[in-house]
Amino acid sequence: MANTYNQIYIHLVFAVKYRDAVIDKSWRQELYQYIIGLIANRGHKVYAIGGMSDHIHILVSLSPKQAISELVLEVKRASSLWIKEKQFVRCQFAWQEGFGAFSYGKSQMDNVVKYIQNQEIHHAKHSFRDEYVSFLKLFGIEYDEKYVFREME
Repeated sequence: MANTYNQIYIHLVFAVKYRDAVIDKSWRQELYQYIIGLIANRGHKVYAIGGMSDHIHILVSLSPKQAISELVLEVKRASSLWIKEKQFVRCQFAWQEGFGAFSYGKSQMDNVVKYIQNQEIHHAKHSFRDEYVSFLKLFGIEYDEKYVFREME
């Protein structure tokens, strides 16, 4: 795409299916490195990645060559297979359906990076549910709670 220029920063958030707390600290950084590679191989750039045992945050600069939903689908699919191949969890690992995608400007990048890097500190005070709903409200996104936090599918 000659003469195509963009600067799109997206904060992605998605959870383990049923929000099971199975992403162990012992292999979490290895998972993050794998996901960074997946995203880079598709022409995007990761500025920050972090999370907790039940969810993940990724701040990415998107290439115009791929839709957000396609990228997230590929990352979830490939990382699920990778987790299964590595046998990191005893249960059947899967990511929850759907994701959050929140856009930021360049001037907000430092704050978002710090937020993602300090997930453990943040979640000592706030649950993932509270965090996610606060994003939806902050960005004025209408939602139905029965779909956002569905326990069973």
